[in-house]
Amino acid sequence: MNSSRVFLRVNRVDANLCTQAREVTVSDLHEAAISRGRGGLMSSRMRPIQKGARIAGPAVTAFCAPGDNLMMHRALYLAQPGDVLVVVSDAETSGAQWGDMAARYAVKKGLAGVVVQGCVRDTDTVESLGCAVWATHILSIHPDKCGHGMVNTPVVCDGVLVNPGDLIVADGDGVICVPKGEAAATVQAAVARMRKEDEMARAVARGEAVWDLGGSAASYASMGIEEIDAAFDDH
Repeated sequence: MNSSRVFLRVNRVDANLCTQAREVTVSDLHEAAISRGRGGLMSSRMRPIQKGARIAGPAVTAFCAPGDNLMMHRALYLAQPGDVLVVVSDAETSGAQWGDMAARYAVKKGLAGVVVQGCVRDTDTVESLGCAVWATHILSIHPDKCGHGMVNTPVVCDGVLVNPGDLIVADGDGVICVPKGEAAATVQAAVARMRKEDEMARAVARGEAVWDLGGSAASYASMGIEEIDAAFDDH
């Protein structure tokens, strides 16, 4: 029995919210999500191919059979401008999920970017094309295109549940998924954190110390730590 399922439509997070989310960092979003009792941060394995890339957009998902990227291609075909393609392969090093031809099509189509639990290849070309890709592995194994899988169903990507339409934000620090229903409040909290840090940056430019601005001085003073006005090896 064929267990594959492909959903042709996605209920996406608001496009204006995605635009706002591109102005904040993954770190700010992570801190905002944690403060709201949420996770969503993918692991340190998920690294960018293109240095300096920053994206935000609704998730379009693909779950691929081991060594096969047929469902990735179906999801890529169905994706719309501004989407983030999230691809999951259980057998992560059994066949590349992404390469130069897919990247050329993604750039032409206007995708925001791609997140892959699995292998990508042709990375020099992918980077030169300006295709924003995050992946857990780089390996030049050729994939098949005949396997079963899923498109636009929930997937677990690098330990994080991603539902189609959720907000995906990625930058040099990694990738975070914010559930669609939590996205507005989380982005607003991240923007507030960003503005607070902007104020701190201006204070540092004026000569103030991060030691005082960030609360370290007050915390240190409350701990009763002994300070000795000498070197440890003075005699």
